[in-house]
Order: sequence, then C-alpha cells, then structure tokens
Amino acid sequence: MKQILVINSSISGDKGHSVQLAEQFLAQLPQGSFNVDNLDLNRTPLPHLAMNEMAAWMTPAEQRSAEQQQLAAISDNIIARVKAADVIVLGVPMYNFGVPSQLKALLDRVARAGITFKYTEQGPVGLLDDKPVVIFATRGGLYQGTAMDSQTPFLQSFFNFVGLKSQYFVYAEGLNMGPDAQQAALDAAQRRLIEVGAAIAA
Repeated sequence: MKQILVINSSISGDKGHSVQLAEQFLAQLPQGSFNVDNLDLNRTPLPHLAMNEMAAWMTPAEQRSAEQQQLAAISDNIIARVKAADVIVLGVPMYNFGVPSQLKALLDRVARAGITFKYTEQGPVGLLDDKPVVIFATRGGLYQGTAMDSQTPFLQSFFNFVGLKSQYFVYAEGLNMGPDAQQAALDAAQRRLIEVGAAIAA
C-alpha cells in the first residue's frame, strides 16, 4: 500500500482551492490503495529557520544539548516523513508572487547537506530517492509561463536539487477573475489531476 504525504500551506484552510484540489486528487485514486500522512502547515505552522537550529544540525548527534536535540528533531521528523512517502502532494497557493512562507519554512528543513543532498566536484547531488511530487498551484491571476511566476522555477529547482525529479504541476489560474474564469480553471485542473493520477498509478 502506498504512502502519500499531503502538505498543505493555504491560510484559507479547507476553503483553499489548493487544499480542495489535493482532496479531489486523493478521492479519484483507487480507494484502499494508499495511506495518507497529512501535514497542514496552516494548523501547525513552523517557525522561520534560525541559526541555532541550523547549528544543531551541524553538531554531531551525540554532542547535542537537550535544546539542540529538540531543534534537530523538527527537521529530522519532516525528512523522515518525506522519505517514507511514495508520493508527495503539495497544495501551493500563490501569495504575492511566491510560495507561502509556511511552505518555505518547511522546505528550509528538507534541504540538509549530507542527508538530502551533497556537494561534489561536479556540483550538488540530490540524495532522496525519486518519487512523484504533485503540485497544485492555485493563483488569482494568470501567471503560468510568465516572468511573474516565481513559484514554478523555484519548486522545480528545489526538488531537483534534493533528487525529486518526477514533478507534476496542476495549475488553477484566474481564480479571482470572475465566476466563469474560476469555474473554467477548476474544471481544467480537475481534468489534469485525473491525468496525473493515472500516470502515477500506471
């Protein structure tokens, strides 16, 4: 049975379009074929990364103080959940042309030198086993393929960097451009998520 890690970062909670699309994606998969590990960054937000936490990572485990053990455990837990997953699903609304800061705080804890990537003479090498990453990118306007879409290249670069190269983007754009535009965008996203589900299940 597959393990699916669902990471939501919408401050709208269950009302967020990215959250709803992720739920629709799970609903159209064969029932009983997967377990879901939910990570809701709206309900349980992470603090922004600070130097004392990074210092805890760089301290050998047997030399960490009690505080450093607690700090290192935040990232260790996230990485363990990423590694345990067979599929990763992300709900990523666009806020002010970028990813939600809640999601950035999580990704900062996924990128760990020597654990999820390493540097070599040929450049950085991702250390995570490749697996499908399904990204539900929801936007109020139309940004895909333009210079104003900073989300797509950032997420592509990040996941490639740690070794997760099998990426599937599902866009829902123009959600704030009137009811007709919103419905058309959601219908297109629904068709796309069915395609992605079939590709992953194949």
